[in-house]
Amino acid sequence: MTVSLFDPMTLARGPAWKNRFMLAPLTNLQSGADGVMSEDEFRWLTKRATGGFGLVMTCAAHVQRQGQGFPGQMGVWSDAHLPGLTRMAAKIRSEGSVSSLQLHHAGMRSPEGLIGGKPVAPSDNEETGARGLSLAETEQLIEDFVAAAVRSETAGFDGVEIHGAHGYVLCQYLSAEINHRDDRYGGDIEGRSRIIFEIIDGIRARCRPDFQVGLRLSPERFGMDLMEIVGVARRLMAEGKIDYLDMSLWDVFKEPSEAAFKGRELMSYFTELPRGDMRLGAAGKIMTGPQCAERLAAGLDFVVLGRAAILHHDFPKKVAADADFVARSLPVSADVLRAEGLGEAFVGYMRGWAGFVEPETAT
Repeated sequence: MTVSLFDPMTLARGPAWKNRFMLAPLTNLQSGADGVMSEDEFRWLTKRATGGFGLVMTCAAHVQRQGQGFPGQMGVWSDAHLPGLTRMAAKIRSEGSVSSLQLHHAGMRSPEGLIGGKPVAPSDNEETGARGLSLAETEQLIEDFVAAAVRSETAGFDGVEIHGAHGYVLCQYLSAEINHRDDRYGGDIEGRSRIIFEIIDGIRARCRPDFQVGLRLSPERFGMDLMEIVGVARRLMAEGKIDYLDMSLWDVFKEPSEAAFKGRELMSYFTELPRGDMRLGAAGKIMTGPQCAERLAAGLDFVVLGRAAILHHDFPKKVAADADFVARSLPVSADVLRAEGLGEAFVGYMRGWAGFVEPETAT
């Protein structure tokens, strides 16, 4: 059966998405130093709900103070964050979108100057100066991810996404290059992935039955082994404890980096897996209406949009009006980004993306 981008998508738990467009969780540096949501953060995200995204995902929100990965990061480690989160969840719902908060901890990627101490990792890491977490600290990390999910539920979010990608702490546990533990959270991929499965179990035990849970994974880079991540995805699909898997591929059209697996699209290693009631989406260089439709035809249940959503707060509505819609060409002016709901901190961050923002002209 052919699936349309504008067919509602039911999931095993929680509300259906009104279409197949998910806003990618995007770093934007806009919130307060204490993790409290800013007006700029609120405007950026709720504008995407107004723009028609089926699921609006927050930026990565750190679950421990010491897990902060960048300045201006939204937090979910304290009840002090609840008023802003509650306001956001209510506004997203009022616009007809499903809301999700992304749970994050940067691990060894936390800047020492930002967190006021050494970063932490699954094991001591000479390159970053990170110290390895003890068994008790790993168990506390699991508890803090679960507590953050409970806090998100209290705030009124429809669900959470666990950030297991991009070289952050859960990705570090998955990596045989980084994780040298000899306890139950190390060793083979079953041990290295245990932390993720225990976080999922904890959320399922302590949040309501219809609370939606997703997971973001990277299949490459950051010490990832493609076949190990395929195995983790297969287990997730078989167990059915999460509602969707969000694969961050960087380019949904690319072949695998590992020579042994070239000759077919990286994405296909995941679309071919039996997924039961779980939904599968992917992110990476999707910039046009036809590309979105083609990715569904290639086996995805939904598409995850980052750059296209930055350039057009109403990308889904644009595609609904014109199936051949193409996102703006780069670079764009800072004023275009401001008009699309980006605050000054976010515009400044985008200046660091090569070729994204036009250089300022001297006056």
